[in-house]
Amino acid sequence: MLPDNLQASIYGIEGTSLTGEEKAFFAAQKPYGFILFARNCEQPEQIRALIDQLKECTGRDELPVLIDQEGGRVARLKPPHWRAAPPAEVFAEIAKRDQNRAERAVYYNARLIAAELRDLGITVNCAPLADIPVPGSHTIIGDRAYGKTPAEVIRLARRMSDGLLSGGVLPVLKHIPGHGRARVDSHDDLPIVEASLEELEASDFVPFKALADIPLGMTAHIVYTALDKDRPATTSPTAIAYIRNEIGYDGLLMSDDLSMKALGGSFKQRAHDTLAAGCDLVLHCNGKMDEMKEVAQGARPMTPDAYRRAVAAWTMLEESQPVEWATDLAEYEQLMSA
Repeated sequence: MLPDNLQASIYGIEGTSLTGEEKAFFAAQKPYGFILFARNCEQPEQIRALIDQLKECTGRDELPVLIDQEGGRVARLKPPHWRAAPPAEVFAEIAKRDQNRAERAVYYNARLIAAELRDLGITVNCAPLADIPVPGSHTIIGDRAYGKTPAEVIRLARRMSDGLLSGGVLPVLKHIPGHGRARVDSHDDLPIVEASLEELEASDFVPFKALADIPLGMTAHIVYTALDKDRPATTSPTAIAYIRNEIGYDGLLMSDDLSMKALGGSFKQRAHDTLAAGCDLVLHCNGKMDEMKEVAQGARPMTPDAYRRAVAAWTMLEESQPVEWATDLAEYEQLMSA
């Protein structure tokens, strides 16, 4: 399924179709996969054509193509071509009145999202979040959270993952080991969390441990002083070892976006440090060719363990069930209107 010597990287794309330079770069670098953003998504046929270009230049039919389609404000596909799914907080509010109805609604919502993505050729959705926001934290998580306690988050994030998988799309657990305490946005600055290990293990880390079987995961660009006082989790061997050994996450682990300002140093250094710390893949999102060339200099081929995890993840799609759009939509709408 996976060819040999894939680079341990996922790249973004600049526009709505590939340039000649992008085609040559991707063909030479052989990245594991790609990620799409709103700038790449105008309408269905254009997206399908773009993904066909990616498959052609990489010579791969089974290609991981990622997107952030959580619902709410984090949705790269929007009306009129695609459904407006609600943010996680909507389901959390339903769960306060009827837990079973909330879980079923999340599940069917995820299946509908999966159907829209598979129709375009998108195979990976960067969801669910398992972050637990706390009072005073930055709003970057906010209404994207499935609750305010570990138990609330675990139940609904699990059903989001289940629904995506059943619809034929791989979920990504994020942001490991927890973004909920960050007081600044890691897109703009480096968050530092000074909570004790005991406090983190009693709250923030709990959902990730419970959801450690989700096949793909994404790290947080956050310094947890209880794990490593100097480096964010993404580039910290100590933090990644904790994620693997104590949280028990053995899925395919990618970094959050290397172009976020929480990370310092050159892009070559960021890529090198991320992979050296123990991440399986580096993620670079903005499609800027000069930055991607630097990332490629710091990247390396996927390790045998990364291949094992990638194959295990892709194999999970074999158990998916086709979404019956009208039936699933009717079930979802009934649950949301009850």
